[in-house]
Amino acid sequence: MSNTPAKIPKSKKKNFSSFSYAEAFKQLNITDLNHWEINVEPIEPSAFFRERLRRLEQTFNLQGYEESKKLLIDAICEEAIITSNHLRIWKGPQLEGDTATGYVDYLVAERKRYLDTPLLCLIEAKKDDFEQGLAQCLVEMQACQWQNRQVDRPIDVFGIVTNGEGWQFYRLTLTGEVYGTPLYSVGDMELLLGRLRYVFQLCEQNLLSFGNLNSL
Repeated sequence: MSNTPAKIPKSKKKNFSSFSYAEAFKQLNITDLNHWEINVEPIEPSAFFRERLRRLEQTFNLQGYEESKKLLIDAICEEAIITSNHLRIWKGPQLEGDTATGYVDYLVAERKRYLDTPLLCLIEAKKDDFEQGLAQCLVEMQACQWQNRQVDRPIDVFGIVTNGEGWQFYRLTLTGEVYGTPLYSVGDMELLLGRLRYVFQLCEQNLLSFGNLNSL
């Protein structure tokens, strides 16, 4: 008889957002996170970004409503990823893992016309609940890694949990360890952009390790 485990039907898979904090840790078979401090040089925001932030803050209530917070997240991610030639941000795509499935707030993947090789998932901390955001981030990172293994691309994957104001970064290694940073604030925007761009660069390095990159 085959030792290959039976594939779980999609209808039987648990939704990412339904995992509790404890369930997510058990799902990844971890009991704690390893400390990760991202020490980088600050990045001077572009004039375009400064003007965009000024207009957003003048026009929208960026603290009070979830949909408005996404505008801030969009702007910061756009500014940090703009120097990458090989990455694209996908909003609201569906992701399927071995045992879990659902829609992801943001995925960073190779810049193609179709979604392939998920490298980073970003979760909005709904109602500023970073603990629940981490639970969702953990199982989504695991699903990203599982997807990549199906096409023989075993790589570390990354995660971010943010409410727009605070940002935490995570890394799931091939050996199953998870590293997490302290909470970084938009109060030091230059350093936040430097950290975010650094993580995007790590994603791009993973792609480079496979070669045959596709650019539009």
